[in-house]
Amino acid sequence: MKIRDPQRADETRWRELWAGYNAFYETELPEEVTAFTWQRLNERGSHMFTRLAELDGKVIGFANAVVHDCTWTMSPVCYLEDLFVDPTVRGTGAGRALIEDLIAICKASGWARLYWHTREGNVTARRLYDQVTAVDDFVHYNVNIV
Repeated sequence: MKIRDPQRADETRWRELWAGYNAFYETELPEEVTAFTWQRLNERGSHMFTRLAELDGKVIGFANAVVHDCTWTMSPVCYLEDLFVDPTVRGTGAGRALIEDLIAICKASGWARLYWHTREGNVTARRLYDQVTAVDDFVHYNVNIV
């Protein structure tokens, strides 16, 4: 298992995985949002970035993250916004490797925290997440503006 930064040639595969991720969450995004997301994930100086999991030379998963300031710390924090592994290769350790990679990046960068959320019923992902860290008691709210 190799975890790495994306290359331009990875866009097609990332888009395939991104489509699978969005299908899992029963959502459809306009093409311009997907294109803009890919651009920001790869733009130098962006607060967003992605890491790719590669197995036997094929990209099998991604972790999209956002780094931002925080009112509770003096150091930035990292929000793992999207994590997805191709369903045909789940169980290979790719999800865990992507999370551990982000933890290492956070430590090396001096960021205060890595955090994420998922749906309560996402039991497959939660089995992994519960092994990495304890769930907290915060409740997530969303107000969609656009």
